[in-house]
Order: sequence, then structure tokens, then C-alpha cells
Amino acid sequence: MVMEKRPGAREESLSRYIQRQSQRVRAFDARRPWVWDGLLTAFWTAAVLVDAAGGWRNIARDPSVPVWQVVTMSLAFSVPLFWRRRRPTAVLALMAWAAFLSYWTGAFLQAGLLQLVVIFHIALRLPLRTLVWTVSRIVPPLVVGAIRHPQGSWDQQIVPTLWVYAMVALLGIAVRSRKDYTAALVDRARRLEVERDQQAQLAAAAERTRIAREMHDIIGHNLSVITGLADGGRYAAAKNPEQAAQALDAIGTTSRQALAELRRLLGVLRDDSAEAVRDPQPSLVDLETLIEGVRSAGLPVRVEIRDDPEARPPLPAGAQLTVYRVVQEALTNTLKHAGPAAKATVVLAYGGNDVTVEVTDSGSAGTGGSVTVGQGVRGMHERAALYDGTLEAGPLPAGGWRVRLRLPLESLRSLEDSRS
Repeated sequence: MVMEKRPGAREESLSRYIQRQSQRVRAFDARRPWVWDGLLTAFWTAAVLVDAAGGWRNIARDPSVPVWQVVTMSLAFSVPLFWRRRRPTAVLALMAWAAFLSYWTGAFLQAGLLQLVVIFHIALRLPLRTLVWTVSRIVPPLVVGAIRHPQGSWDQQIVPTLWVYAMVALLGIAVRSRKDYTAALVDRARRLEVERDQQAQLAAAAERTRIAREMHDIIGHNLSVITGLADGGRYAAAKNPEQAAQALDAIGTTSRQALAELRRLLGVLRDDSAEAVRDPQPSLVDLETLIEGVRSAGLPVRVEIRDDPEARPPLPAGAQLTVYRVVQEALTNTLKHAGPAAKATVVLAYGGNDVTVEVTDSGSAGTGGSVTVGQGVRGMHERAALYDGTLEAGPLPAGGWRVRLRLPLESLRSLEDSRS
């Protein structure tokens, strides 16, 4: 099979190569700035010395300037370049004196153009108001040269040089703006990456909390039912083997249900999503099965539904799961804490503005009323808060315990609309 070469692939790879090499050069320069400064200074020093050997006379106004003086002025222009990045204003001040002597004597050395390098660095690194200060260093030598060695009009001697300086300053400002813009983009990308990691951590923490809540509800409830069935079966074994067998059957059924729910919950955590179990979450339809399991564990449960048929709305699946888990947790706590003689009542009421669920038990004040607020109660509060609901859990004055959940229908409708 012949593969087509994507247009521009070579140019892109070459561009990436150039960028990579440029980054390496900048990184090396950041680690050892003296290397590049030394090479640049050595190059321009050799260039100005070659010019001082005789080439400067081609443009000089006074070719009779002593050679030693030309060499001294040339070195004053080139050697300070080594400190141009660390002390640009001091370097420009020294070059200004060399430029003053160059124009005063009539040598008009081309080495004076090295001031452009310093001006570029001033525009690149220092505050922009410093550029105003550089004018006082550049203009006086030009004026002195125009007065002592006039040639043509003032415009021809001063203005072109000033334009060159201005263009170099603008170039430095442009490069500086580009660097600031790039640095801002890098900083923004870094902050976005940090925010992304934080969001991922928050999402992971929220998911761990949700999974822990589900695991607590599933395991806590089913183990409580199994414990109740096991205790009842032990007492029935001596007197009524048939009831003991029924208790064992109920334990097996409850265990299989718990195992199925755990498999469903753990299935969604697998990497291979295709193998995850897609069974629906429990809903209000499953309340009867839940209550039958609690009854089989030895806790009498009375169910009362107060329904206004005209006002009854279809509850979202998440709200139904919240009601189911709250009833499950409340009955589980009754099984564990209310005592063997306790009874429970579940009241589900649909009103015009809200849906309420109330689970009460008849445990003694010293048992049901002393239940500490643990993971289960906190989980019920979190589930209620998801739908702007309220949850009250506490002892009753006459003894026992009450859990009351209220979910506002308006919030349920708005959440359903936002998710649909």
C-alpha cells in the first residue's frame, strides 16, 4: 500500500526541529550567559580592530586622527558589550563618551553603531521610560559631529541616525511584547493544567465518596439483614427446624442479592467498560422487596403511602434512588440499634410541593436514641443535599428514632430538565 505524504509535513518537522534547537540554545545561554557574551564581544572586538587598521579612513571626516586613539575608541565601543545584559545603561554611558570623542575628532568610527545592540537590550529588558534617558546619550555626539564637521544639511547628518535608533528600539519593544505574551500563555497553560489536575482530584474524591456511600449502603444493610436472619435461625433451630431452614434460605437469597449489587457497583470501575454490568439502580419499585427482606430478618415493618394522585409527579431515577437508600439506611440502623422488640414504620407522602419519607422505630430511648452520627447518617444528608432536600435524624421524645427526608418537587423538576 502506498502511503500519501501529507503536505507540509516536512516543513512542520523542520519547524519543530528549529524550535527545539532554539530552545536548547536559550537553555544553554540561561545556564552559562558568559559564553555567549564572550563570543559576541570577541567577534565585534576583532571586527572593530580590523576597521581600526585603516578601513575607518574611508568614511572619516579627519583621516589624521592618531591610530592609538582610534584603537582606544574602537575598544571602548566593543569591549563593554560583555556587560550589555547586566549593565546596559552603564555600557551605553561609556559608549556615549567614545561616540563623543569619535565625532569630536572627526573619526566617525563605524564601531559607534554597536550602540544599537545596547539600545536593543535596554528596550528589551528595562522599563520603557529608560528609552527616554538614552536620547540624552545619543543626541549630543551627533550634534557635536554636525557642528565640528558639517557636511550637507542637519537633517542628513542627524535624522537618519535617530531613525535607525528608533527602529532598533521598536524592534526591542516588539520582541519584549512577544516574550511577555508567550510567558503569559505559558503561565496560563500551567495554571490551567494545575486547575485541571485539581478538578480531576476533586472529581476522583467525589467519586470515591459516592462509591464508599454505595458500598456502605449495600454491605451495611445486607449484612444487618443476614445477621438478623442468622440470630433468628439459631434460636429456631432447636425448636422448629423448618423455620431454621427458611432462615437459611433467606440468608442465601440476601447474600446473592448483596453479591449481585456489589458486582454491579464494581463492574463500572473496571477498565473494560464493555464488561461492566448495566443493571439499573434500585428505585421505588424495589422498596417492597427491601422491606420484605427486613421483615424476614425479624423486624416488623408497617408501610403507609399517603398519595395525592393529582399532584403525584414522576420522580427522577436519582431521586428514587435517594428515597430507597434513605429507607434502607434507616431500617438498617433500626436492625442494628433499636433492639429485638422494636417495630418500624415507613411513611411515604406525595404532596403538592414536596415528597417526604419518614422512618420511625419504637426502640427504647437508650438504644435508638443513642445512635451516634456515623457514615450512614452523613451519607443520607449528602444524598438529600443533591436535590436541595433536607434530612432530619434524631431520637423521639417517647423513645425510638426518626429519620425524615424531604425533597422539593421544584428542584427535582429543574434537575430533570437540566439533565434531559
